[in-house]
Amino acid sequence: MIYSLKTPFVVASLGVSVWMMASIENGSSQRNSFHGKKPVLNAHQVRSLGFQSNALFSAAGICYNCHGYDANQSSSVDAAGNDINVIDAWAGTMMANSARDPFWRAKVSHEVDVNPAHQSALEGTCTKCHAPLGKFNAMHLGTPYGMTELAADSVGLDGVSCGACHQQKDTLMGKRFSGELYYDTLKNVYGPFTNPMGPMAGNIGYTPVYSPHINHAGLCGGCHTLITQATDLSGNLTGTSFVEQATYHEWLNSNFNNETFPTTGITCQGCHIPRTNDQVRLSTGPPFGLYRSPFGKHELVGANIFMLRLLKNNRTLLNIYSTAVQLDSSILRTQRMLQQQTLDLNLALSNRTADTAFYSLTLHNKAGHKFPSGYPSRRAYVEFVVRDEMGDTLFKSGIRSNNELVGQDPVFEPHYNFIRDENEVQIYEMVMSDINGDPTSILERGYQASKDNRLAPEGFTDAHIAYDTCKIVGNATLDSDFNRNGATQGTGSDILHYNIPLNGYSGLLNVSARVYYESVPGRFVQEMFSHSTPEIDLFETLFNSADRSPILVAEALLQEGFTNVEENNLPDLIIYPNPSADGLFRFSSSTISISTIEVFDLSGRMIASYQPNGPTQQFQISTSPGIYLVRICTPSGNCIRKVEVR
Repeated sequence: MIYSLKTPFVVASLGVSVWMMASIENGSSQRNSFHGKKPVLNAHQVRSLGFQSNALFSAAGICYNCHGYDANQSSSVDAAGNDINVIDAWAGTMMANSARDPFWRAKVSHEVDVNPAHQSALEGTCTKCHAPLGKFNAMHLGTPYGMTELAADSVGLDGVSCGACHQQKDTLMGKRFSGELYYDTLKNVYGPFTNPMGPMAGNIGYTPVYSPHINHAGLCGGCHTLITQATDLSGNLTGTSFVEQATYHEWLNSNFNNETFPTTGITCQGCHIPRTNDQVRLSTGPPFGLYRSPFGKHELVGANIFMLRLLKNNRTLLNIYSTAVQLDSSILRTQRMLQQQTLDLNLALSNRTADTAFYSLTLHNKAGHKFPSGYPSRRAYVEFVVRDEMGDTLFKSGIRSNNELVGQDPVFEPHYNFIRDENEVQIYEMVMSDINGDPTSILERGYQASKDNRLAPEGFTDAHIAYDTCKIVGNATLDSDFNRNGATQGTGSDILHYNIPLNGYSGLLNVSARVYYESVPGRFVQEMFSHSTPEIDLFETLFNSADRSPILVAEALLQEGFTNVEENNLPDLIIYPNPSADGLFRFSSSTISISTIEVFDLSGRMIASYQPNGPTQQFQISTSPGIYLVRICTPSGNCIRKVEVR
């Protein structure tokens, strides 16, 4: 049984003790020449990995010596010879940068500025998940730990580093949340392979131990479920609690739950640490002949492209130790996850009368949790545009202007089943509200959800024991096809209906439906920007100068001459950059023989045709901004891709 709102649970301000099992050890582990303090840097390595240790943990530089890039390319490579070492893969992620994330630092500062009397509890809770190597070591030593201590702690600044997961015990795993994690003082490093071997214990003081819990979704649940104690507007505790995020519980309440569906379920690790079945040598050190499979590629991506780009563009200012290449790799992997593993769209014309066109748009969530999930700033929205055969716009919903959605309600946009007006836009989000029912971005003032229409995963029902921590809230509960097919729940889909007034137009229609994702919308941070602290002021400057373009997750088109267009056909074909600033696109494919590339505008008119003469080519589209269709003709069939010129 999980701990939910029906049973006792852990809230953010409760103290947590490190699980003690042996005498205290100091952090000055002995290292011989094989595990030197600083190996020679190379082009693959982060520019300033930490090599420090404290009483319980070590920074990732210690692990890099054996589990990083191998110049001889004998370890941490797949069968094709691709480098898949875990440190470089991790180093460009939000996990690696969780303690340096300027939005997180500004938000902690905001919460403290609102409720300064709660500073110790707020900072203590936030650092449990964002700087666990520092926070839990301080708890072990009985010393205070907050943002001031973190700033001077190189091990804590390693973020969610190797030991944060691999040293976590299975004690009450999946039953304790809000950063209540358990570590011991034995310095065991848990892994998924039986009979672990190697020199770790003798050289760096850590003992590799097999334990199946390292592949259990509950390992992630301790931080990816956050329950806070609510306060009123004066900072007084209300005696109630609020579920700020419950990604783990959303997974439990889904068909992805491998505890309920052991043969078909997929854990968090199954998607976020994708496996290769190749035999992979794990370490540059002895035993030299030991290969293991399956090997988990520590890509650890989510959906936060906005912040990864911001980190990359401000690496020196923010003292980010990830290289630009590593951050770019994480950005590309994140985009791949968003566009290939998140959402399916199906757009259909239901009916057309003399004055109205009726469309249905089905959004199917492919993730093992809600989409979006996690921190309540995150949202997805639908842009729906109808044009006539000349390309003139007849209807538009979900259009952006000055980085904001046109027509959105000044309080919050309700959930829609039918959209008939351009000022109605479908936004999938959780809206957190205070004790008075007013929307707030202050976590301690979170008292209730006024809206939660985030797309549920397949299998999600209101009968599951975890439902009370991840409810559907608001108009979506009245929507007959939101996560429903008649009386049956758990479709993981929403069918959105558009009734488009035609105003006498009787010609051909070109329709586009696009779903965009934003991790930090401007509306969410305005409340924080009304306060001034060094952390808030810094992030406001970075935010205002950042690329705040939403991320395209999925799209579908209906137009003359083409059927419903899907993005995932011929997955080996890559067209980039998309969007393009100058209309120049490149394409490449290692396996597909392309005979012709044809370019059409949205009216269906061909504007260009190309004959490729190599595996990597380019083609030019008019520099006029807009959406174009590219038809790729191959001996085995044709596919259509959408490209954009901005």
